[in-house]
Amino acid sequence: MRFISMVKSIEGMAGMPPKAFLDAMDQLVQEASKEGCVMVEGVGLHPTSAGARVRLSAGKVSVMDGPFTEAKEVVGGFAIFDAPSKAEMLIWTTRFMDLHKKHLPGWEGECEVRQIAGPGEKLCDQAREAQAAAV
Repeated sequence: MRFISMVKSIEGMAGMPPKAFLDAMDQLVQEASKEGCVMVEGVGLHPTSAGARVRLSAGKVSVMDGPFTEAKEVVGGFAIFDAPSKAEMLIWTTRFMDLHKKHLPGWEGECEVRQIAGPGEKLCDQAREAQAAAV
């Protein structure tokens, strides 16, 4: 199963992470890989001031340059994993957030974990129900 893990926090809250944090993350990724939870890709994102949003609303497409001041939290980075299960992915994500607690005192945020649907893959019952309710 493939999952995306998105780290969200108040933009600019932590700045550049210290080397000890980056080293601890590398070690965690290696441990997870040995247990079958393999990171396929992981990246940090530039600030919203360097980005843009393309929105479709009321039949009109518009482009808005960043920063996005109305956003309380923004995605600061993401990783894609191959993991045996959601439960296993949550174990490693919890350990990842513990690294933030240890190495970035005062940092607050969340990590959203969602399964990636592959080409032609049927959505799970819960996703279909939510999609139907939104229509």
